[in-house]
Amino acid sequence: MTRPITVGADGTAESLAAVHWAAREAVRRDLPLRIVHARPKTDSDERTADTQEADALDALTRTAGDVTGHHSGLSVTTDLVDGVPVQALLVAGAEAETLVLGSRGHGAIVGFLLGSVGQQVIAESTRPVVLVRAGDRPESEAAGREIVVGQQGGPDDSAAALGFAFEAAATRGADLRVVRAWALPTVFTYSPASLALADEAGGLEQYEKKALAEALRPWLERFPDVKVTQHVEMGSAGEVLLSAAARAQLTVVGRRAHRSAVGSRIGSVAHAVVHHAPSPVAVVPPA
Repeated sequence: MTRPITVGADGTAESLAAVHWAAREAVRRDLPLRIVHARPKTDSDERTADTQEADALDALTRTAGDVTGHHSGLSVTTDLVDGVPVQALLVAGAEAETLVLGSRGHGAIVGFLLGSVGQQVIAESTRPVVLVRAGDRPESEAAGREIVVGQQGGPDDSAAALGFAFEAAATRGADLRVVRAWALPTVFTYSPASLALADEAGGLEQYEKKALAEALRPWLERFPDVKVTQHVEMGSAGEVLLSAAARAQLTVVGRRAHRSAVGSRIGSVAHAVVHHAPSPVAVVPPA
């Protein structure tokens, strides 16, 4: 089964930017595009509900027409989905190769995705979710703009994010920067054995460089044509990744979802990147 690139649309400038980003991605990957409008149920009378439905369908038709006007060979379908928006988008995303959403400025996700709802979609989606800022343009994907991805832990910990980033770089013919941040150890987080191992590796920085190289080895073999910069830097993981991503065309981060009494929350690094990276951000769930 061919999975489409699916995008949530609500008529705002932010979602229109997401639609066009999704369309370009679908063309690059030779996949169909599915445009979904999730409409929450209301207590409106039947006549008002019919009018709202007609307006939503008209907006979807106009959006699809705008897309096909730019990409004549692209297969585009539209769906108006009633129900709780977060659940509707999670269902649509589960059937997609990638789910694309619009976001406003540095932070809140727009339209029917407000605050914790947007976070819940990101935290619970079984497929990668890409957030696109208002004002994103094709020029942001120009040659010379890297794709940036964060790597942490062992080879398996960031495998899904690395796989997404390498494929994105290969599809675009873009360079890839893989970022691994590290911090000075404390007696509470590093055992004598791990410090001895770091010393044997030529110091903590060399230890981190070797850990990154080990995580990258299978991906470098699988994507030999992708030019990769291995970036190891001391500092906060979120800050280091955001600094590296200042001029990226796409920033990719793995997701570590945490459940609490107030619902699902994404990890701190993903949270920082989602709220502050200027580029589109791909949040990739674990494999």
